[in-house]
Amino acid sequence: MAAKRGHGEGTLYWHEGRKRWAIVVTTGYDASGKRVRKYAYGRTKTSARTKLRELLRDVADGLTTVNDRFTVQDAVRDWLDHGLARAEESTRTKNRQLAETHIVPLLGARRLRELTVVDVDSWLVGRARVVSTSTLRILHSALNRSIKRAMAQNKVKRNVVELATLPKGREGRQSKSLTLAQAAAILETVEGTRMHAYVVVSLLTGARTEELRALLWSDVDLLGRPDLNPSVPPSMAVWRSVRATGDTKTKRSRRTLALPARCVDVLSEHSRLQARIRAEAGSKWVDLGLVFTTRYGTPLDSADVRRDFRAAIGRAADVDASQWTPRELRHSFVSLLSDSGVPIEEISRLVGHRSTVVTEVVYRKQLRPVLESGATVMDRLFAAAKEDVGGQFGGQEPSATDEPGSLAEGTGL
Repeated sequence: MAAKRGHGEGTLYWHEGRKRWAIVVTTGYDASGKRVRKYAYGRTKTSARTKLRELLRDVADGLTTVNDRFTVQDAVRDWLDHGLARAEESTRTKNRQLAETHIVPLLGARRLRELTVVDVDSWLVGRARVVSTSTLRILHSALNRSIKRAMAQNKVKRNVVELATLPKGREGRQSKSLTLAQAAAILETVEGTRMHAYVVVSLLTGARTEELRALLWSDVDLLGRPDLNPSVPPSMAVWRSVRATGDTKTKRSRRTLALPARCVDVLSEHSRLQARIRAEAGSKWVDLGLVFTTRYGTPLDSADVRRDFRAAIGRAADVDASQWTPRELRHSFVSLLSDSGVPIEEISRLVGHRSTVVTEVVYRKQLRPVLESGATVMDRLFAAAKEDVGGQFGGQEPSATDEPGSLAEGTGL
């Protein structure tokens, strides 16, 4: 026997088949106009009425698609699958790994409607003991955006993550820069290795690793235009990266950099070496026009560069290879220029940072000027440093008798 209620108040009745009290509430209509109902059951009439009041309250709050069993795990995975659809693959992979490691195992089973600020605060404090502050921010953002998406789908009333306090995580590894002596020692050490050209160009231009891995020979001018007035020096156009869009990190990062003389010499030799490797590879070579490639012409990935970089600098004096990464060549570029008195505004332009916005926007609209200050200072610094390091190593010049094939061994040039 059903106990009828007024419109919008739901229905309470005894369900003979289930042998318990049942309630049904109309929560709305689907796209075809069909009525959408929500059912629930209680062993006693009192418990059924309690569920009815809760369901009616949800409907009044606009939570028309309430699912009592919808969990934090459901919300997070829905966001990973659909909320990040436009993000780069690397971003999706990173967020998925972090979520499956730090969110799902600890909060995943919690029903989303029952998640509290206390739950989130406790979780954040626990994660702060094991991850860095930057990683903790990513985790907080992932959970926050997951619940925001659930709110937009009327699956939860409020976002408790926004009310939680974000603590400070563990101290992360601080980026550092090479001293001039260390940088000079590394440049000497990498001669004759497959990372020679990469390290020289990275350290002496400050280009990002993602920019160098995407650098094309068509972007490199090793001759310049000395016949013009004013003359145009050899240069490198940094307008691409390995990001999914193919663009640089920001549009303001697009820049054309004059190449130091040492870069010109190294890249010229690198071009000849690559031609020999291409001939040896034969039909296996994939011609993508890249400057820095694997032994078959395919793009380098970040792991290739890190591994080969550490192997190449392993013999450098006063340098622990395990403590350095390729991106710190860029930090070193900034530090060395700053120590040499180059204004910070000019350094920002050279490395494509977002600061000095007006200058950068104006520059991007011009084909000239080529930014020459970095090349000028690097030529001066390492001309003197090479003499000092030569004396340190007993005046011995690096061997020029390496077989070309030896540089092609391994993953990359």
